[in-house]
Amino acid sequence: MVLAMLTAFLALAVFGGSVVVLSLRSGLNSLEARLGADIILVPSQAQSKVSFQNMFLQGTTGAFYMDSSALDKALEVSGVEKAAPQTFLASLKADCCSIKIQVIGIDPERDFTVQPWIARSLSRGLNDMEVAVGCKVEADVGEIIRIYDQRCKVVARLESTGTGLDTAVYCDMDTMNKLLAAAEEKGVSHKIESGDQVISAVYIKVKDGCSIDEVNSRLNGHIRKVTAVRTRSMITGVSDSLAGVSRTVTALIAAVWVLAFLVLLLAFMLIIRERAREFAVLRLAGASRGMLSRLVLTESSLCGLLGGLIGVELAALALFPFAQLIESALNLPYLMPDPGKILLLAGGTVLLSVLVAALSSVIAAYRLSRIDPGTALREGN
Repeated sequence: MVLAMLTAFLALAVFGGSVVVLSLRSGLNSLEARLGADIILVPSQAQSKVSFQNMFLQGTTGAFYMDSSALDKALEVSGVEKAAPQTFLASLKADCCSIKIQVIGIDPERDFTVQPWIARSLSRGLNDMEVAVGCKVEADVGEIIRIYDQRCKVVARLESTGTGLDTAVYCDMDTMNKLLAAAEEKGVSHKIESGDQVISAVYIKVKDGCSIDEVNSRLNGHIRKVTAVRTRSMITGVSDSLAGVSRTVTALIAAVWVLAFLVLLLAFMLIIRERAREFAVLRLAGASRGMLSRLVLTESSLCGLLGGLIGVELAALALFPFAQLIESALNLPYLMPDPGKILLLAGGTVLLSVLVAALSSVIAAYRLSRIDPGTALREGN
């Protein structure tokens, strides 16, 4: 059982660490796919780049606005293929709202980032006062949620992204304009000097063959009071953090692997020494050296199999029920791999546990094959 527990510790570290790293990578890929744009335009007075990055990790896009003419001006810039507006509105957890959420308004005809994601759960477009909710919003399809005392019907629940986008609610621009007007009545102002038609951001797709940096510079020079930010630069910090976590987890797994191998090797050496008389009797009873070696390898493999199964189960119990807490603690995109990958990883971890246990017993098995039965029995007396 001690040997099984040692291999269980190895399996726990390998499987648990691998699941965490894969979940982080999956979350980052999901974030890149969901952003879907090369450049995002925001008002110059909006949050800094680091805070803007955290908007998508924490789901708090905030509430900043610019004149809707920024969309048309962006389309005039050379190299811009597509441009889609979004409008943000943070609700309040009070009598006016069922839940505290972030509302994001999109233009379904122009949108190329959120609409394809919504289309996976809803075969038609969003109608007036209809919303699609992220997977972490506590509202089921068919329910009515109140946002600034406006009744909105949930018509779709979206797939998980492992980011703050999972806590958002999405609607079309007509619904968003009504919500903005209702928010204005509650004292949440969104008006700007140039007019009432406002948007919060413009998501831009650059034409193939055009330099994203050059288009980004043109946008900054062409549109006043607006800042163009490359999406790649926003997630650079996330990638760096992910790389740091991956290196730490990989180093931990390697250290555990080496430690487990050395401890198992020592354990099997001690076992062979303690069981020297037993093996000597077996040799005198007719067992060959090969039979004894196979006996030791079989025992070690069974210990590895049992330990691997225990370790994988313990890691699963520690990770899967608490995925949301892990995401909050790491403050990084965290999306569990699909079941097929998890099962494949679990099988590989158990196989690795068996191989490590068997490998650590090879030296012990070799020494066992060199034991002289008579000498072993005399030493036992």
